[in-house]
Amino acid sequence: MSEVPTPPPIRSRDTQDAQTVTNRPAPEPSPRKKQTTPGWDRGLVVLGCMVIRFLETLGSLTLFSFRTFWWSLVRGPGRKQFVACSYQIGFQSMPVIALTGMFVGMVLAVQSYSSFRMMGMESRLGAVINMALVRELGPVLAAVMLAGRIGCAMAAEIGTMRVTEQIDALASMGADPLHHLVVPRFLASISLIPALNLVANGTGVIGGWLYCCWLYDVDSFYYFENSRTFVTLFDLGTGLTKSLFFGGAIALIACHQGFHCEPGADGVGKAATRSFVQSFVAILFIDLIVAVIVDRVYLMIWPGGPKLF
Repeated sequence: MSEVPTPPPIRSRDTQDAQTVTNRPAPEPSPRKKQTTPGWDRGLVVLGCMVIRFLETLGSLTLFSFRTFWWSLVRGPGRKQFVACSYQIGFQSMPVIALTGMFVGMVLAVQSYSSFRMMGMESRLGAVINMALVRELGPVLAAVMLAGRIGCAMAAEIGTMRVTEQIDALASMGADPLHHLVVPRFLASISLIPALNLVANGTGVIGGWLYCCWLYDVDSFYYFENSRTFVTLFDLGTGLTKSLFFGGAIALIACHQGFHCEPGADGVGKAATRSFVQSFVAILFIDLIVAVIVDRVYLMIWPGGPKLF
């Protein structure tokens, strides 16, 4: 007997429609439109973030500075810490500061000689070189060198202590970390950076004199006589005043960056970099402010012009 073929299963209309819908390819999702922000909006957002970050840093640095001043007045630094910081800031910085001052004096001699020779005023080179060196270039360049050497070292050292939780250990033992770490560095900076400025001025004067008198055959007597006539004690005091403010700014900014260092080795590097950049900007800003104030005071004391000592 031959097999009777089985008829196909009877499917309802609903079943056929469901299978047809299942086999039908799924529709592609419509692409969403990206919300584009105009360029000037993005610029305003970035600018606003930069302003907020600047104000936060400025406020934190101001409070940090007030606390440092308070501890410096109420309780002085420990003798051991102060001596160690003074050795690092003062003695170890003398070679680079002396070399910087000497080259600055020589560069001023090279740049000034051709102009003064055309006017037949080679003997006046001493006044111009020493005036620019004592009043402006000596303090600023010495402070920049110290910001790169001392400021970065302070920020990296304190930042490493923050990362390794040594500052937290000091606080847990009852010692104030700011008094123990910042006050010695701050007082050593404002005490010794003016002395380093004198070293830079002295080597700069020697460098300018050697280049002018030995290579350009300028008479040494007139070189120093014009320097004594035109470079006054007021000019020397102006440079020392600037260096006093420069030293305080470098120490405060470097220690502040170290105290607020981000975790990890990358954070220590960023703290040292920010310390140098902020110190450099602060040096230029303080230089402008002190120069304007000193100029006003000078005109109040001697309204008729320079008074030679």
